Amino acid sequence: QVYLVESGGGLVQPGGSVRLSCTASREIFSISTVMGWYRQIPGKQRELVATATGGDETTYADFVKGRFTISRDAVNTATFLQMNDLKPDGPAVYYCHGCSVLFGTPREFWGQGTPVTVSS
Repeated sequence: QVYLVESGGGLVQPGGSVRLSCTASREIFSISTVMGWYRQIPGKQRELVATATGGDETTYADFVKGRFTISRDAVNTATFLQMNDLKPDGPAVYYCHGCSVLFGTPREFWGQGTPVTVSS
């Protein structure tokens, strides 16, 4: 079953911007769900980009601070990643991640990933 669906990736020029969206199934999403974005560059491990709690507390990886913004729309169970001033890192896949406590048990969910290529 698909619980997280991302969209918004594509080819972007260095210095450009793109906004990623992730819609969560109401089955797994609540105000207490911690949402996040990860990225994976080919040949490298998946790495954390940003997280956001239901209380709008956010964290960012050092390599995106000041350039990326994570936000949530709880009404529509959506999480966004606004990426500005993109660096020419080449192709990467961005994954939406959610962590919820369901019936007293923490569970993690991943989206299928959306590709973002920063290249001129």
